Amino acid sequence: MMLSMTGRRLTLLAGLMAALMWLGLAPVAKAQQGTLRERIRERMAERREGRDTRKTEPATDAALASPGTHQGRIEVMGVERLFMIHVPPGYRTDQPMPMLLAFHGGGGSMALQADNSRYGLISKADSAGFIAVFPNGHSGTPGHHLATWNAGGCCGSARDSGSEDVAFVRALIEHLKQRLSIDARRIYATGMSNGAMMSHRLACELSEQLAGIAAVAGTDATSRCQPRRPIPVLMIHALDDDHVLYQGGAGPEAFRDRSKVMDFVSVPETTQRWVQRNHCSGTPLKVLQQPGAWCERYSGCAEGVQVQLCTTETGGHSWPGGRSRPGKGQPSQALDANDTMWAFFQSQSLSQPRR
Repeated sequence: MMLSMTGRRLTLLAGLMAALMWLGLAPVAKAQQGTLRERIRERMAERREGRDTRKTEPATDAALASPGTHQGRIEVMGVERLFMIHVPPGYRTDQPMPMLLAFHGGGGSMALQADNSRYGLISKADSAGFIAVFPNGHSGTPGHHLATWNAGGCCGSARDSGSEDVAFVRALIEHLKQRLSIDARRIYATGMSNGAMMSHRLACELSEQLAGIAAVAGTDATSRCQPRRPIPVLMIHALDDDHVLYQGGAGPEAFRDRSKVMDFVSVPETTQRWVQRNHCSGTPLKVLQQPGAWCERYSGCAEGVQVQLCTTETGGHSWPGGRSRPGKGQPSQALDANDTMWAFFQSQSLSQPRR
């Protein structure tokens, strides 16, 4: 039994190393080893907590619409796609609720983004009263880990294989609207890093269904963007981000294989793209100024939407207000990403959702 367990761990270790090298998302040298150990710890924790996606059966429609955290599956263009969903205790079938789609970073998974101890989105869903959905990206691993999103120019196997991630999200929204009481005027998207880039792409291609996006530590990776309507956009980014550099480009030691990412667009350029797409006028107004963080908001945009950029002085490539991960820097506590985005979303809704 001891030999069998050791063999399984060695197999898992080898598989994770190969996947990390292929994805090009593992940092080099000591940081690379730390990332691998971190993924293994996450994998073991998921097994202990019953979050192993290879073992969990998808929830029935009835269970999916009941308070709690569940796992679901849908087929999109012949491919099985996974998601997790958290329905807050205050959910009632006769009272449509807002819904937030939260996209994990490159090399992550839905379980990682749903980890409340790190991102706090489940607690925020419970206190603010919204349904939180955690889609899983494109992955070639048995447990659907080390996943990426096809956000346009980035990232990894999702981009290289042309993964139909926009179609997945469109189908997922419809799937959930048929099974839960969702306020179709208040469906939002957020994401971390590659997940933030995916949120930008969705704003370009699903503006008729989304009431706004909040991109954390990720910039616009699209080469062509023609939203069908103006859409509210919030960006949250650290000045010292060492992966997606604030002034553009990929961190020199952040990625083993740079061909799996891109020369990232800068935060100022991404902001100006959305200012132009939303036909905003005038100069931005500083709406928050506190030690370590500030926010600037563009108004005077078409259909009353807003574009807002919140910057933290420190925190690196992380989720402000969240908990640090092993081998990573401490996220900024000068600003809470969850509180900031939900305050922004509160004033944003679709006047008339379209299919």
